[in-house]
Amino acid sequence: MESTGSSLIPARLYAPPGLTVPAHAQQITHHYTLLYPEHPERKDDPHYVDFNHFRRTTKATAKCAIGLHRNDFSECTDPSKWPVGLELHHHSIEFSLQQGIDLSWLEADYPGVSDPDTLGAWVESAANLMWLCERHHRGLDGVHVLSASDYEAIKYVRGLVQE
Repeated sequence: MESTGSSLIPARLYAPPGLTVPAHAQQITHHYTLLYPEHPERKDDPHYVDFNHFRRTTKATAKCAIGLHRNDFSECTDPSKWPVGLELHHHSIEFSLQQGIDLSWLEADYPGVSDPDTLGAWVESAANLMWLCERHHRGLDGVHVLSASDYEAIKYVRGLVQE
């Protein structure tokens, strides 16, 4: 990669001559409070067995969903050590939030999932689970760290997030 005089911004991100705003680094800070609904402890979840079954049967061949999307694992936590370093993520609905779901809103995006008697099973199913490397789960550019728009952008912009 060409040098730009800045170790943070790759040359290809600099604006061509004549554009008003050149490439730049911007520090982002998010601070907010989540209000988790009352929920059972994970160990008491009758569907946790489904989560564990999915983990056991898919971990040996699992790959980070971000790397798979890119067909490039160069920004993933050390793929040579996988499956160590891979973590299972609830893609749409986290276990701890299912008691607070507005089922009519869920039905709009996931038809047939809004039955309160089967929701827990879906939350712990393959349809709601994805493998991520540590970095893309809880790390620097992880789904639990970045805003939704920034997390989506890392699929397409190499080196977007820096310390």
